[in-house]
Amino acid sequence: MNGLTKKIYTIAISGAFLLFAQSCSEDGKPNAEQELTQTELQTIMETDDISSVADNALAELFADNSAGKSAVSAKTNDCYVAEYSETGFVATFNNCVLNGTDNVNGTVTVTYEVGEESASFTATYVDFYVGTIKINGTRSFVMNGNMDTNSFSFTVTSDMNVEFEDESIISESGTKTFGFTFGEDLQSSTFSLAGDWTIQADGNTYAVEIVDTLEGSLSCENITSGSMIVTKNGLDIVVDFGAGECDNTATLVYPNGASEEITL
Repeated sequence: MNGLTKKIYTIAISGAFLLFAQSCSEDGKPNAEQELTQTELQTIMETDDISSVADNALAELFADNSAGKSAVSAKTNDCYVAEYSETGFVATFNNCVLNGTDNVNGTVTVTYEVGEESASFTATYVDFYVGTIKINGTRSFVMNGNMDTNSFSFTVTSDMNVEFEDESIISESGTKTFGFTFGEDLQSSTFSLAGDWTIQADGNTYAVEIVDTLEGSLSCENITSGSMIVTKNGLDIVVDFGAGECDNTATLVYPNGASEEITL
């Protein structure tokens, strides 16, 4: 789950820029086909990680557009060509390495609106490659900030397909709302996650409903509290992340009351 914390931190910094410049009882445990595995839980929670390089690219393009550019302009460097307009930009990446990542290649079109303490934009990816991973689809972001409390939130609505080198595909649709508060240190800097989304991967469908907002701090690698319901192919499974302690476990509760501890 470390990837989710890093992802939240990455978008938090980008958002700030845009806005302000083993187990319990296992009796009756379901069979393997009905279980929720560690790998599946990571897939559900860390799908956004796959698009993190694309989001970093957007942050860089926003920075370029804010650095004294006219309303309609263009920028070209060894990594990308960007055509800016009054409402957004179209950027084409030239199989380049961006901030030490895998090569980035493809086109993204962004439309946006920025206010004093809010910003919104929609990114449309067309055959956008991060290394050998291909991304198609849209991600819409709505951000709201409060400078007095050093906090902001952003809602991401996704409708995306991610294709891997082996031709396997992960698709995601739905909405996630992230909250972030800057404290004096990592311990006091907190994040939260709420929302509902659906993942399709490896022939399975996972519908996620966060019941109690997931929360954590940047001093811990994992989510520390909150719960959600994961419906795997029609089977409802409760995932309980605990009551605030920094650990690497969660408790799964199946419809028949059986429970087990899982490592994140």
